[in-house]
Amino acid sequence: MSSSLEGRVAVVFGVANKRSIAWSIAQGLHQAGAKLAITYQNQRLEMEAKDLILSLPGADAYMCDVSDDAAIEGLFEQLKQRYRKLHVLVHSVAYAPAADMKGEFVATSREGFRVAHDVSVYSLVALARAAAPLMEDGGSIITMTYYGAERVVPRYNVMGVAKAALECSVRYLAYDLGKKKIRVNAISAGPIKTLAARGIGDLGEMLHAERAPLQRNVDVNEVGATGVFLASDGSSGITGEVIYVDCGYNIMGF
Repeated sequence: MSSSLEGRVAVVFGVANKRSIAWSIAQGLHQAGAKLAITYQNQRLEMEAKDLILSLPGADAYMCDVSDDAAIEGLFEQLKQRYRKLHVLVHSVAYAPAADMKGEFVATSREGFRVAHDVSVYSLVALARAAAPLMEDGGSIITMTYYGAERVVPRYNVMGVAKAALECSVRYLAYDLGKKKIRVNAISAGPIKTLAARGIGDLGEMLHAERAPLQRNVDVNEVGATGVFLASDGSSGITGEVIYVDCGYNIMGF
C-alpha cells in the first residue's frame, strides 16, 4: 500500500503555532503530496498561524470557529468551490475554560462542562457531517485524544471526560460513515508541550519518560507521521480505533 497522498485534498483544523500537533500532521500531509487547506480558530491566532500555514507552498489558510455552525457551513462551501472533493480531515481541536482545569473535577462548572464538550467533542461531529458530502471517493477523518480519557490524570479534569466522549464519538461516526467508505480514527498522543497543554496544571508531572517502555517522551513528529499513515491507503482497513503514539506509556500499570 502506498503512503502517497498525491491528488488528494486534506483540511486540517487546530493549527495554533509551530508546536501544534496539527502543524506536524499538516507538514507530513504536505510532504506526502496532499493539497492542504489549514484553518485557525480566530483573529487572535491569525497572525502566527496564517504566516505558518502560508509557508507551506500551495497551502490555503482559512479562519473557522468550530463552535459556530454558520462558520463551518461557510468554510465547507469555500472548500467545495475551491477543491470540489475532500479526502482527509484532521480535527486537532480541544478547549476548556482555565478555571475548570484547576483544582478538583468535582468543582467543574456547568458552563465549563458545556464548553469543553462543545468545542472538543461536538465540533468533530459537526465537521464530519459537513465533510462527508465532499468525500465522494471515501476518506479519512482523524482526531486527537489522550490517555486521560480512560484513566485519571490529576488536573486533566473535565478535558479527560471530554476526550472520553470524543473517543466514543469516533466509534459512532465510524459506524455511520463506514457505508460511505469514510474511516474515522483517533490518535492518543503522549504528553507534548503544545499551546493547549499549557492550560494543564503541573504538566511536568505528566512527562515521566522513565515510565514508558521506550523510556522517553513521544516527539510531535512521530504523531505527525501517524496522522499521515491514517490518511493514507496503508490504513485502509482501520476505522473506529484509538491509535496510541506514546512510547508505550498506555500499556503500563503503575
